[in-house]
Amino acid sequence: MMHMTFYWGTSVTLLFDSWKTDSLFSYSLTLIACLLFSVFYQYMEDRRLRFKLLSSSTVSNNTDGAVDATPLLNNKIFARGGRWSVGRFTGSVLFGINSALGYFLMLAIMSFNGGVFVAIVVGLAIGYLLFRSGDDEQVVVVDNPCACA
Repeated sequence: MMHMTFYWGTSVTLLFDSWKTDSLFSYSLTLIACLLFSVFYQYMEDRRLRFKLLSSSTVSNNTDGAVDATPLLNNKIFARGGRWSVGRFTGSVLFGINSALGYFLMLAIMSFNGGVFVAIVVGLAIGYLLFRSGDDEQVVVVDNPCACA
């Protein structure tokens, strides 16, 4: 039976039918795995944002240092910074991996086990502290899908 409210028991099925906890030891290992997985999610998000910042800063300048003001006239599709460049492909792969990690974390929280929820939230906070809250706040890349800004 799937729980629809938070519960605090040590018996949980997480993500797969084969991942069931039946003892305090297996439950503890599951919570540690959730914590480490969420720290890894923050690490991958940091890597993705740093890669995006790095690739956008090298793509926006031409070889002479001038900004390309006519992007529609550039017919080199596979050129550096083009529509199918290696940097854009790598960025999309990193985005896909990070999205998959995020959805796995969401599905784990949807087990409605209180310990799993706390482990994931604490892991995300630890990962943010370790990888994304440093002095280099210029790493933040704003992806605003809204057309109003």
